[in-house]
Amino acid sequence: MKYKRRQTIAVLCLTPLLFIMFSCAELSEFLENSDQVRPLTESEVVSGLKEALQVGASRAADTASQPGGFLENADLFIMFPPEARRGENTLRDLGFNSLVDDFITTLNRAAEEASKQAAPVFRAAVREMTIQDGFEILRGEPNAATEYLRRTTSGELHTLFKPVIEDALAGTMATRHWNDIVTQYNRIPFVQPVETDLASYTTTRATNGLFMLLEEEERAIRKDPIKRTTDVLRRVFGHPSLAAE
Repeated sequence: MKYKRRQTIAVLCLTPLLFIMFSCAELSEFLENSDQVRPLTESEVVSGLKEALQVGASRAADTASQPGGFLENADLFIMFPPEARRGENTLRDLGFNSLVDDFITTLNRAAEEASKQAAPVFRAAVREMTIQDGFEILRGEPNAATEYLRRTTSGELHTLFKPVIEDALAGTMATRHWNDIVTQYNRIPFVQPVETDLASYTTTRATNGLFMLLEEEERAIRKDPIKRTTDVLRRVFGHPSLAAE
């Protein structure tokens, strides 16, 4: 009898506690959902977009500048200049595979080295973003943020990258490889001589590859909640008004 009485008392004591616990959980969920439903403010939009760009740009620059960032990535891999592709095939047919392979490796290594310079340029462009830019990006295409940075940084990146790539190509003997390749090819009777600005070609491919990585990061942040690593990213990119559009 005493045992049953103690059980009854325990149940009576635990019931309010359980009620409070469940109520707190429900309240927490309610507050979280309410935060999502609450309209986005201008400052939240701009903060969210700036943070998304900073995160995406940093990841893209880090990936591109790693050893193998271009050389081992099929999407970014820099091949023989298109206008010299026929020359590449001819040289390989003549047994110059090693020379051609060494040259292609140096192009990709140079792009990886130049990509180390990208992050500060991206950060500067992000600081200049306006409220109007923020809303246009937020409600724009899945690559709208990438296109914003492409518009605002391409020229500066090209100017910054080119001397780095020139030094990298010279330091890895790429220029010598290229001159050897062109010389060997241009000696072949009846071929169209090849003339290519190697540094400009590599610089253009390097910047394009960087923006390709940035676009992948942007799409991931927009689509995948796991990629929204901060509260402001979750708040802005998880907002119902975005999903409704």
